[in-house]
Amino acid sequence: MSFADTLVLFVLALLLFGPKKLPGIARQIGKALNEFKRASNEFKAQIESEISQLEYQERQKKEEEQQKILPPAAPPPDSVQSQPYSSQPEPTLNPNHNAAELTSAPAADEVSSAASPNITNA
Repeated sequence: MSFADTLVLFVLALLLFGPKKLPGIARQIGKALNEFKRASNEFKAQIESEISQLEYQERQKKEEEQQKILPPAAPPPDSVQSQPYSSQPEPTLNPNHNAAELTSAPAADEVSSAASPNITNA
């Protein structure tokens, strides 16, 4: 719609309804358009929420189907399970103790005595 068309409609509305009723009619039209816009936005939001809920349900169904198709693999009953990675060192033989005794690391006093040789006063 061009400016000339709008001007013709305005003049026609002014002649039909008069200058006193025109602001009230314009207000009613504005309210109606605002209500229509609000209703359309509400409808749009409702449709989007329904679509997202359907997508969520489809994802859940796919996950359930995947679980049915590929169940978690259980190790055979005769197999040996591996140990998870540990940051602690493996146990070693301590030369100062019985050979059957295993320790994970030398004690603090053993480290300090090994670092400084015994000095005797003669």
